[in-house]
Amino acid sequence: MIEITNLSKNFGKMPALRSVNLTFSKGECVALIGPNGCGKTTLIKSILSMVIPSEGKIAVFGESITNNFAYRRHIGYMPQIGRYPDNMTIRQVIDMVKDIRASTTKNRDIATDESLIEDFHLAGMEDKRMRTLSGGTTQKVSATLAFLFKPEIIILDEPTAGLDPLSSEVLKDKILTEKQNGKLTLITSHLLSELDDLVTSIVFMQDGAVRFHKSVDDLKNFTGEEKISKAIATILKNQSHE
Repeated sequence: MIEITNLSKNFGKMPALRSVNLTFSKGECVALIGPNGCGKTTLIKSILSMVIPSEGKIAVFGESITNNFAYRRHIGYMPQIGRYPDNMTIRQVIDMVKDIRASTTKNRDIATDESLIEDFHLAGMEDKRMRTLSGGTTQKVSATLAFLFKPEIIILDEPTAGLDPLSSEVLKDKILTEKQNGKLTLITSHLLSELDDLVTSIVFMQDGAVRFHKSVDDLKNFTGEEKISKAIATILKNQSHE
């Protein structure tokens, strides 16, 4: 579904991505992890065409994304920090996004998925203005918008940041359901303990480069560890001694 080839990005003289090669397929749930400044956000924004690579290419469904913005209708994106018009209500924001999608696709009968509105108990809050919402409630709105148009590819940037434990479980259940439906999900997270039941593979980045890309099963079998966090720590420790 997504193929990244020799992708590099420099901001001035500072390299943010260094010859990244990755392939992500249908039904995968991939964790993009690494220290702050490792290139995760730049990689995500490159996939979304929010950042233009210095070199290399990205293909989605076999087609280059260069000068081809239509592919983004297949992607649902949840930013780490959602920013919305202060004076609009939750319902107005959702309806605005629907109207934008309808105008760009010239189709007012697009099937939508608003199940997270009920699951997050947002239904009774739809008249609240965005400026009055807590950070956690804003995250719930962002998650709802990410899944709204039943995308084939879902990109979630630190999705559980600010969510209470119950809401985190609601979101994880939604991710698992979509994985079972064959969707591709990319997740960035610093909370590795939350990934054990979700992800099928791990991409570890450092200094703009991919240190390793392994399936969770291979990672655990290779290290003998049951927890993702311990398995990653073992691999990094072994690599540091090489």
